[in-house]
Amino acid sequence: MGIFSSIQIAATGMSAERLRSDVIADNIANASTTRTTEGGPYKRSRVVLRPRVEEPYWRSPFLPEMLDNGPGQGVRVVEIQRDTKTESRFVYDPTHPDAIQTGPRAGYVEMPNVDIVTEMVDMIAASRAYEANASIIDGSKSMFQRALDIGGR
Repeated sequence: MGIFSSIQIAATGMSAERLRSDVIADNIANASTTRTTEGGPYKRSRVVLRPRVEEPYWRSPFLPEMLDNGPGQGVRVVEIQRDTKTESRFVYDPTHPDAIQTGPRAGYVEMPNVDIVTEMVDMIAASRAYEANASIIDGSKSMFQRALDIGGR
């Protein structure tokens, strides 16, 4: 690990949390979209993150066994998944253009599986994680500055 590794790792976290915030904002914006180009209501999206690990890595004999993935290199976005497991909710509105016309759910509209409260909680968590990574960068910068100050004496 180099001198700027902490900044690089925090930058990957900031980038991932920014994308996560964008996806959450998209979910909130489409919370009432009942018709998409794929057909049916909008399905909630979520960002899947995984740790960045360079292979092969040097394994220190002094690291605990639980750190078997080696030193961290930050995070990376693996994919943006559609939530197909959470069921949509149905709202009775027979005048809606997307209302079901026949069957036991006649008059009901299939709404997106987006829960605004969940999305807002996720947005706060993404914002806090972004701020934490920004604090790491600020701390690293001040540590580098302090080292330069000590070396300049």
